[in-house]
Amino acid sequence: MNYIKEICFRWSEADEHEYYSKIEALKNTNKLIFKTPVTFFVGENGSGKSTLLEGIAIAYGFNAEGGSLNYNFATKNTHSSLNKYLTLSRSFYKPKDGFFLRAESFYNFASELERLTEEDTEIKKNQYLSYYGSKSLHQQSHGESFLSLVQNRFRGNGIYFLDEPEAALSPQRQLTLLAEIISLVKNGAQLIIATHSPILLSAPNATIYTFDTNEIIEIPYEETESYQVTKLFINNRESILKELLSDYLFDETTSN
Repeated sequence: MNYIKEICFRWSEADEHEYYSKIEALKNTNKLIFKTPVTFFVGENGSGKSTLLEGIAIAYGFNAEGGSLNYNFATKNTHSSLNKYLTLSRSFYKPKDGFFLRAESFYNFASELERLTEEDTEIKKNQYLSYYGSKSLHQQSHGESFLSLVQNRFRGNGIYFLDEPEAALSPQRQLTLLAEIISLVKNGAQLIIATHSPILLSAPNATIYTFDTNEIIEIPYEETESYQVTKLFINNRESILKELLSDYLFDETTSN
């Protein structure tokens, strides 16, 4: 189920002085089609993948710092204005659930959740926290709180934006998240995910868009940098470490 079918960029209206207008992959792309229930954005740091994910989520109605459509809080207004220049083509079907999960502001979201539950009666507080594993997110480790949120709060038949969710997760927990993603798809969900994780990128039948070229293009799993670098390192660990260490020692010698 795809609740967003495609997005169009209105670059003629955008502020050319904004930083996102200078990102090659973004400024050279006019349309992006969401063909499958899971879409991944991949690319080097600064390539624009998280900026676009944020822009789409805000344009859809989500809070810039994350949460469900009902959240409306701001710790610091640092998001770009890209959302104003995106046209979303939506499905006739409306999602029954949704969430914007981003690693960098997850602490702020957890704090807002804590504030909201403190204002409720004990019964309402316990009922509310049941959506998040029946425990304050601040009383769980970063990785535990991430998974707790996905496993208890994400109900399917919804749209979910995940910005680098692997940041808090061990490889084993990333496999658990991958299983949750597959389960959500079976329950009518659409997910748009910015990630560096070769584990998450292996989700079956997913569309992968790379931002490491002059425009956003689709690539197969095996051509992602995350997959290639990980495979190269695992298969050639000793030689790569030897080269890295020799470069480091050479730099240390020349600097002295």
